[in-house]
Amino acid sequence: MTSIEDIIRLLEAARDSGSSAGSSPSTKRAASSPSKKKRKPSAYSKRYGAAFKKLAPKYKTKAGKWKKDGFKRCQKAAHREAKR
Repeated sequence: MTSIEDIIRLLEAARDSGSSAGSSPSTKRAASSPSKKKRKPSAYSKRYGAAFKKLAPKYKTKAGKWKKDGFKRCQKAAHREAKR
């Protein structure tokens, strides 16, 4: 039978070997993601977001939950508002 100490040693060895082998791809991935710029929101998406926030309370209950089909109707109304 294997003792608990042997199992712990094996797990630590696996963790250590996995972290050193896995560090090179993760550093490459981490290095490329900060250089990636976030996309600028379009004028339409800004108008839609503002319209959605303005209209949302109309489609919610007093407790703050969405009414039946409230999100869907609010989304449609916000798109209509943003088009104007």
